[in-house]
Formats: sequence, C-alpha cells, structure tokens
Amino acid sequence: MGIFAFKMPDIGEGVVEGEVVEWMVAVGDKIKEDDPILSVMTDKATVEIPSPVDGTVKRVVGEAGDILPVGVVCIEFEVEGDGNTSSDSTPVPAKEKAEENPKAPAETKAKPTPVEVSAPVSAAPAVTRAAGTKALASPAVRQRSREANINLEYVAGSGPAGRISHADLDAHIAGGSSATRSAPIGSSAKVELNGTEQHKVIGLRRKIADSMMASYSTIAHFSYFEEVDITALEQLRQHLNATRPEGAPKLTYLPFIMLACVKALDKSPECNALYDDDVGVVTRHQAVNLGIATQTDRGLYVPVVKHTEAMDIWQAASEMMRVTSATREGKAGVEDLTGSTFTITSLGRLGGLGATPIINKPEVGILGVHNAKERAVVRNGNIVIRRMMNLSSSWDHRVVDGHDGATMVQTLKTYLENPATIFM
Repeated sequence: MGIFAFKMPDIGEGVVEGEVVEWMVAVGDKIKEDDPILSVMTDKATVEIPSPVDGTVKRVVGEAGDILPVGVVCIEFEVEGDGNTSSDSTPVPAKEKAEENPKAPAETKAKPTPVEVSAPVSAAPAVTRAAGTKALASPAVRQRSREANINLEYVAGSGPAGRISHADLDAHIAGGSSATRSAPIGSSAKVELNGTEQHKVIGLRRKIADSMMASYSTIAHFSYFEEVDITALEQLRQHLNATRPEGAPKLTYLPFIMLACVKALDKSPECNALYDDDVGVVTRHQAVNLGIATQTDRGLYVPVVKHTEAMDIWQAASEMMRVTSATREGKAGVEDLTGSTFTITSLGRLGGLGATPIINKPEVGILGVHNAKERAVVRNGNIVIRRMMNLSSSWDHRVVDGHDGATMVQTLKTYLENPATIFM
C-alpha cells in the first residue's frame, strides 16, 4: 500500500487559491476515482473537485472556511501500489495539525454540543451522523427535499460520508416516511426553547458579505423610486404568450424590462459603465450585459445575459432562463457569472413597496423590480383600476449625478408604459 498526496489543482482563470466550502469525504472513507471529494469556492465560481484515484482517505487538510492555495496538499489517500509520496513526506503546517476534517468522528475533535433535533412522532428514526455535522447533498437534492417538505436529517445517504443522492431521496419517499419540517399537527403543548445554533460565515455567504461591505462602504449610494403603469404591457405580454412560437418560453415581465433597459441605457450611457476607483477611470460599455440577481439555496448569485442589445424578446427570455436555471442547479460556469455591466434584481412575489438595492461593484447602477398589482389610481380626474409596478434603483453618486440616474429611470418608465416603443 502507498500514499497518494493530492494537491489543490489549478482551476484556471488566474485563480491562485480557493476556500473550502464542504468536504464530501471523511478520513476512512473508501473512494472511487472521479467521486466528488471537495467543494471549493474561488472569486469566480464554486467547483466540485473529483478524486484522482481509487483509495481510502487517510488525511484531509483544512475545514469549511479555510483558504487553501493552489499547489498545497489538500488530501492524502491510501492506495494500492506505491502511491506518489510517503506518509511522512508531506509537511503539515502547525495550523493544519490542529485541524481535523469537519466530517471526522466526533471523538477526534471537540465540538460544541448541537441542538437536539426531535423528529415528528410519525417520522422514521433520525439517521446517525457525527456530532455537529449536517446531511450532505447536492443543491438539486436539497431543492427537491424542500419542495417535498422533507428534512434531510432523516434521510439515509448511500454516498461517501453519507452523501444523499436523488436515489436515496426517492427511496425515502417510497418508504412512506413523513419526516418533514413541520411540527406534529394538533400538538398543544408549549415548551420553553433554550437551544442555539452557530453557523460559521463561510463560502458564498462570506463572499456576499465581503462584496456587499466593499460596495456599501466605498460607493456613495443614492436611491431613486418610481411607479410604472404596466397595464398595456400586461395586455401585450398576454397576447404574445397566447401566440408565442412553438418551443418559445412563456414571457414574464423581466424580458420586457431587459429590452427596455437596453434602450434606456443607450440614451444614458453613463449608467452602463464600470468604475475602477483604484485608478479613477469610468469605462462606458456599448454592450449591455445584464446581471440578473438570482437567489439559490447556496445564496445570491448574479448570472449574466451577455449582449442583450442584440436579442429579441424571445432570445432574451430564453437566455435569461438558461443562465438563471444553470445557476440554481449549480451548473453555471465562470463565463455565465462574470462580465455584467448593469444589474437587475427582482423580488418577484415578495413584492414590497420599495427597497434600496446595493450596487454590484464595479457597476454604477442597479434596478430593483417589485411585483405588479392592480391599484386604484387617478387618471384625468377619475379613479380607475390599473396594473402598477414599483421600481427601485441605486446609483454610484461619485460618477452618476442624481439627474442622470433619475433620467434613466424615467426613460425606462416611458418605454414600459408604451411597450410598443420597446420594439421600435
């Protein structure tokens, strides 16, 4: 038997380090080549790293939240044959010696006492896992479990370190277990709760925190709000959906807003720009690459619809659906997640009257879209029912004057209230 030391690979695109998001294996696990072993987040994407060999996990380096440079040994396998190193030939930094795999057995590392989780009375027995660990599953499996109201803590996983697959979830559902998130119906007992949970801010959540702090602390935000009468736009949307070509996607409001933004930004080029505040240069872009803020079960991502200015309504809708779906499923590549020049964020059904969206630095503006509602409004001295939508926007006041930001929103409003002009 030999030791195979695997180094953090070069993920490309100039990446020199990655943050450990999740170990998918534990010391002692038997792994096949190409089995996923580690999820790593870089500045540009989250990448699952597969095992390079068949073997048994002997040692892992770092835990969730740690930064590992490219080229450092991150995991060792015991393999058939000679391997590529000896067990004592890979130096272990002092910090790493004190850290064990977060998925390792509880006795190897002191852990805070977890909150006791009680299964509903009709639930199957909870699956035993190491103290302080959570059920391992892909984003798609987690989404399915939420839709089915199933608590993954009660699902047995057949993969490495108990990782739960779609097949495991199917077997759990087929078994008739009702281990859901809901409390037992009809329970009237009131019990004092004193438990707490600590969640380390790591991975995407930490990058979101860093990005938002960098944006809010360095950009002089100002916000501007407007309401838009989209009654005519709704009529057009319904007509186009009723007569859409075969295979074309059903239109939401967002593709219309995207194309209206293209025309409005063409008239306000200072708003379709990136500001490099390190060198004091604003770069205005002819291309309109629209970031679409997308909530996933891993946090907020901003996939990008490139060259929206060259698209018709069906192309814009299709490409938006492609990049947002890929992002929610964890399949979006670096190309899909970079290069935006202006961002749209939609709260969808959550609606709300207004918000103060934080600019996606180094962009200089962001548009927030709220849900559409029928409201009583005054037109020509009469109270009428119209479908209204609120827009929120934020601008980098260092390079975009209040007049310029407001002008862009008013131009956008004109296009949306007269939707035929979007296509002229």
